[in-house]
This record gives sequence, structure tokens and C-alpha cells, in this order.
Amino acid sequence: MQKIFNFFPLSIYKSTISIPQTEKDKMVNEILKMEKDSKNYDYKTNDSAWTGDTQGHEFLHENKEFNKLFLEIEKNIKEYLENFSIDHTQINLYFQRSWATISRKKENIANHRHAQSHLSFAYYLKKNQDDSKISFFDHSRHNEFIPGFLDSLSVQKKNLIKSRNVLNSPTILFDTKEDDIVIFPSKTLHGTQRGVLNNERISISADIMIVAKNSENLEHLVTPINKWKIFST
Repeated sequence: MQKIFNFFPLSIYKSTISIPQTEKDKMVNEILKMEKDSKNYDYKTNDSAWTGDTQGHEFLHENKEFNKLFLEIEKNIKEYLENFSIDHTQINLYFQRSWATISRKKENIANHRHAQSHLSFAYYLKKNQDDSKISFFDHSRHNEFIPGFLDSLSVQKKNLIKSRNVLNSPTILFDTKEDDIVIFPSKTLHGTQRGVLNNERISISADIMIVAKNSENLEHLVTPINKWKIFST
């Protein structure tokens, strides 16, 4: 009997965070105020979304209007780690950087990775379910037996791949709705489609560092920050 076994999957976590609408409205207003007060607004082009981390608003976790949200996010990060049987009592988790993104019609976020951190997430504070989706890209390409085959234009024109599925797709479009949180390894290549609706899509993202509480005899984790020493000059 024939059977396909799928090994080494990329695991994307999705859950829902319930925040009272009054609290969400406060956060939306705060983010719109940040956009208005942008320090580097010339950076934004007509087809790129507004991203707070490039506009002087990269530490959202320090803003008291977002305290309740980040407490809920902490719970979800720990649940994500539980799926991999990680004992999170032996590590410290840090929000390294956090920011808001505002996307409007025809705007997108280009494909990118967060190479400076370990985990990243997107929480959808305001979103119409029919609006654009987040994209994830398979950079390992375990099933690509001919390099470049899966996204070759000539292969597509010839319909050599009869239909797309998780085994032969270099890109996955992931459905999300308002209140969803999506967590993934920071090294994962991802981006967004262009907005198709006139509504604003507002999301909150962050980069998270995993640091050992005690690094004795533990090689592969970042050592406790209180053991670091800054250069004297």
C-alpha cells in the first residue's frame, strides 16, 4: 500500500485573543496617532504598508495602552512552546522589539525574515477576513528534487504541475481574521498580499528572544543577559 510520510514540517501556531472592543479601539487610536506622528514618513511609498518599527515606534510593549494585549500574547507564546515540549520554566522570554503595521488598499509588506530574533508573531487587531493574507515561503524546499522546479514560470505555463498542495507549493497563503495571533520561527520567510479592500488592516508584531535562565552546561541558548558585558569603548 502506497503512503506519503511528511517529515520535518514547518509548524505555524494560530489562536484567538479576546480583547474587549473598547480596549481594541484605544489601541487602534493610539496606532493611528503614531502613524500621524511618524518621524520618517517619507520612507513610506504608495504600495508599502506603514510599519512602526521604521518610523520611531518600535517598542510597543512599553506602551501602557497595550499591557493587557501583551500579557495575552505571553500566554500564547508559552502555549506555542508547549507544542514542542519545551520547558519554558528554564528560559526567559523577552520582547525585543514590537510595532504596529497599517495596510490599506494596494499596500503590502515585502517578503522578509527577522534574522535578529528567535520567534515572531502577528496579531490582527483590525482586519476584514476577506482582505489580503499572510504568505509563508518554504526556504528548505525538501521536496524540490530539481532546483528551481516548483516556482519555474516555464513549468507553470506548461501545467507540468497539475495542481498545488502542501507537498509541491513553495508558498502558502494563510487565512487569518480579526483577533487571530500567528506565531512562527523568526527565520521564516514571509510577507503579505496587497490589500484589496478600502478598510485599514492593523496588525501588531514583535520579535522575541529566548534566553537561558541558567546556561551552565547548556551550549545552544543565549546566555543570561545579566552575564553580558558591554565593551568599555
